[in-house]
Amino acid sequence: MMEQQVLIIGGGASGMMAAITAAEQGATVTLLEKNDRLGKKMLISGKGRCNVTTAKEREEIIASFLHNGKFLYTALSRFSNTQVQTFFEEAGIPLKVERGQRVFPVSDQSKDIVNALRRKLQQLHVDLWLNTTAKEILVEDGRAVGVQLLNGHKLYAEHIVVATGGASYPGTGSTGDGYRFAQKAGHAIIPLRPSLIPLECREPWIKELQGLSLKNVTFTIENQQGKKLAQEFGEMLFTHFGVSGPIVLSTSYKAVDYWQKQKEPLIGVVDFKPALSAEKLDARFLREIGEQNKKQLKNSLHTLMPAKLIPVFIRCCGISGEKELHQITREERQHMVEMLKNFRFTLTKARPLEEAIVTAGGVCVKEVSPKTMESKLVQNLYFVGEVLDIDGMTGGFNLQAAFSTGYLAGSACANNDSALK
Repeated sequence: MMEQQVLIIGGGASGMMAAITAAEQGATVTLLEKNDRLGKKMLISGKGRCNVTTAKEREEIIASFLHNGKFLYTALSRFSNTQVQTFFEEAGIPLKVERGQRVFPVSDQSKDIVNALRRKLQQLHVDLWLNTTAKEILVEDGRAVGVQLLNGHKLYAEHIVVATGGASYPGTGSTGDGYRFAQKAGHAIIPLRPSLIPLECREPWIKELQGLSLKNVTFTIENQQGKKLAQEFGEMLFTHFGVSGPIVLSTSYKAVDYWQKQKEPLIGVVDFKPALSAEKLDARFLREIGEQNKKQLKNSLHTLMPAKLIPVFIRCCGISGEKELHQITREERQHMVEMLKNFRFTLTKARPLEEAIVTAGGVCVKEVSPKTMESKLVQNLYFVGEVLDIDGMTGGFNLQAAFSTGYLAGSACANNDSALK
């Protein structure tokens, strides 16, 4: 078999894995990266800890993708989450499994993951070009033949892999170049929108709760008619503009998809005490009233909620915080119980795409072979990672997709497997 020349645009997770795989299988590989270092977005992933993959079963992984999870079936079969873990363990990076089956390096350092990939590239003699920006893909007679750089220089190869990432966190180099390359090659681009994104709220009191983190709560998104769009249990965070945190991020795509069709605001609902029924909460209130009936309301809610939430909660209930507990009427008490179980606020929009953890939309997967990641429209042109219209929830799913699709493309390039033969 003739040695294949492979040119990869993008030195993130998918690009590095494509380069490593192609080089391991005998190809000569050149990797172009516009930044001055590799894996810039990986370095900030998982709050700097790098949630490298998940320990969940394949079917659960596929179900954890918000759009087009089934497209990844072959990729996850060929290079599974177990194989990703083995890859890094063998590269000298011990891993650990945390809550939610999330896999992290034991060191809690993203740089260890990036450095392991970089060392592997060096061992395999991948030709690495940093500070190098690709301007366009060169296509002749329906076949990708090379890349023209921003400085006008042209590089030629038998296979071109586009691993340029999405359009979120543009400071890391993800500025949407791959979508332009794909569109010029004739590919449809599914409209870009934020996925895993904080949400903005209308209520002015939101700013008073900035920095408040809540655990073991339920967050629900409803439309104006009361239809439930999404619901998650876990941790959330109030910010100066609205809400964020794991359960907000993992439900946010439903809000974004809704706002693509309807421009009306949505309703965010928090159940502060999902483990307790309204009846049990009411009984708890009655017990506290009996035990400390001379205490003012504003000084008696610390067992039920964080101190920062109390003044806002009381105002939203429309009850004076100066009221002593024995003065609280049955209707007021039941209203507070209802607010604890059903605390509502207005969701107006998502934060900008640039702030999204993951980009939804991208290269239409119907135009890409799920077995090789090769374009069905242009021979020897491949798309991997976030540039594709795939986006998963938080928990290591998106990095796993990057590694799996990168592996598939790298292997196809090295072995000259073409979907268009």
